[in-house]
Amino acid sequence: MPSVITKDGVEIFYKDWGPKDAPPIVFHHGWPLSSDDWDAQMLFFVQNGYRAVAHDRRGHGRSTQVSDGHDMDHYAADAFAVVEALDLRNAIHIGHSTGGGEVARYVARHGQPAGRVAKAVLVSAVPPLMLKTAANPGGLPIEIFDGFRAALAANRAQFFLDVPTGPFYGFNRPGATISQGVIENWWRQGMMGSAKAHYDGIKAFSETDQTEDLKAITVPTLVLHGEDDQIVPIDDAARLSITLLKNGTLKTYPGFSHGMLTVNAAVINPDLLAFIKA
Repeated sequence: MPSVITKDGVEIFYKDWGPKDAPPIVFHHGWPLSSDDWDAQMLFFVQNGYRAVAHDRRGHGRSTQVSDGHDMDHYAADAFAVVEALDLRNAIHIGHSTGGGEVARYVARHGQPAGRVAKAVLVSAVPPLMLKTAANPGGLPIEIFDGFRAALAANRAQFFLDVPTGPFYGFNRPGATISQGVIENWWRQGMMGSAKAHYDGIKAFSETDQTEDLKAITVPTLVLHGEDDQIVPIDDAARLSITLLKNGTLKTYPGFSHGMLTVNAAVINPDLLAFIKA
């Protein structure tokens, strides 16, 4: 399997599809999933003439189940190891959920001004900060994330069924069209990864303040968010992020869930393509 070794010895699995001389798009997946979560986007963009690259975050998917380094700094550095190994330049970086935080940290720390990043997209992304604090009163209470940790530690397999069956794709909403395949694919991806990485990752996605990352980004950045996102509520995420970005565009989707990239790919993919081509 194609992989790179990071400076601290972690093997990071990646996919590299499409012509090597085509414009590259780098995809950064959400918690607790893998690069497989981008199937609908990677196939779409390869068919539209792009090079699609996606990696499994450390401790996730087919990458090494290492004990440490489950934080935004390491996530971004691991992504850079892939980009550097493939020598990707003027790439578009697209991140979903925790992957959106990874993109923000990556662009702020590794993408400017070296010419590595052309544009960025944050989809249902966790920045600037999910946790409720005195400075972020609209955030979610720590008890919610403590509950995630408790459920994961007690019965990860059941927890990883409950999330996609319920709020992640909005399958708990009246009249929702439920896909058992989507639920089981979410579970499959999650259970491939490390419980330790997933447990530590909850702190990474909920408690990392990325205000300064967003302020540091100068490339054109598209922020996409579902208005019925029950995992990362839009008001304290996308609607705050857009006020911090120097060159940002916000597009929201009434009724769309946190998992809209999968269940609403027919709507989201053309919007991504239009932004990339602009």
